[in-house]
Amino acid sequence: MEPKARLDDLLVSDGRSRRRALLGAASAVSLTIIGAGAHAASRAKGDAKKKDEVQGTEEDVGPGEDLMREHGVLRRTLLVYGEVGRRLELGADFDVDALQKSAQLIRTFVEDYHERQEEEMVFPRFERAHKLVDLVSVLRAQHQAGRKVTERVQSLAVAAATKDPAQRRQLRALLLSFIRMYEPHASREDTVLFPALHDLVSRSEYDALGEHFERREHHVFGEDGFERAVAQIDAIEKSLGIENLAQFTPVA
Repeated sequence: MEPKARLDDLLVSDGRSRRRALLGAASAVSLTIIGAGAHAASRAKGDAKKKDEVQGTEEDVGPGEDLMREHGVLRRTLLVYGEVGRRLELGADFDVDALQKSAQLIRTFVEDYHERQEEEMVFPRFERAHKLVDLVSVLRAQHQAGRKVTERVQSLAVAAATKDPAQRRQLRALLLSFIRMYEPHASREDTVLFPALHDLVSRSEYDALGEHFERREHHVFGEDGFERAVAQIDAIEKSLGIENLAQFTPVA
C-alpha cells in the first residue's frame, strides 16, 4: 500500500474515533441532565405529596369535628356530675369546690362559648335551608333549659346548702336532670346535625366556618382554650378521685 493511502486511512479512522468519543460524551451529558431532571421532578412530587398530606390532616379538623371535640369536655363534666350525684344519694361527703368549678366550666366553656357558636353559626344555616328544623328547635330549647339548671346548681354548690337534706336532694335532682338531657343532646348533634353540615354548605364555606371558630376561641380564651378546658376537667376529676379510667371497667 502507498504511504499516502495509509495516511488517509489513519485520518479517516481517527476522525471516526473522535466522532464516537464526542457522541459518547454527549450521550453521557444528556443522561446526566435527564437523570437530574427526573430526580428534581420526583423530589418536587414527593414534596407536593407531603404538603397535600399535611393539608389533608389540617382539613380533617373542621367546624363539626371541632364541636364534637368540645363535647368531650361536656361529657367529662357529666361524669363529675354523676359522681357527685352518687355521693349525694349515699349521704357521702364530696368536694363542693369541685362541683362549683364544674358548673363554672359548663357555664363558660359549654354554654357561653360552645353553644353560642352553635346558636349563631350552625343552627341558622339549617333553619334557612329548612333542614332538620324540628331537631334544631329542640336543641335550642335544651340550651335554654340547661342554662337554668346550671344557675341553680351554682347556687346550691356551697357548703351550707349541702348540709341541708332537702337541698341535697334538690341538688342531686338537678344534676341528674342535666345529665339525662345532655347525654342524648350531644349524641344527636354528633351523629345527625354536625355530619349533615357537610351537605348543607360548600367546602369553602365549611372551611371558613372552621376558621371563624378558631378565631373566636382565641379571642375568648387565648391560644389554648380547648387545652385549658381539658386541664381544668383533669384537675376536677383528680380532686374527686375519678381520674383513673380503669376504675370504670366492669368486673365480670
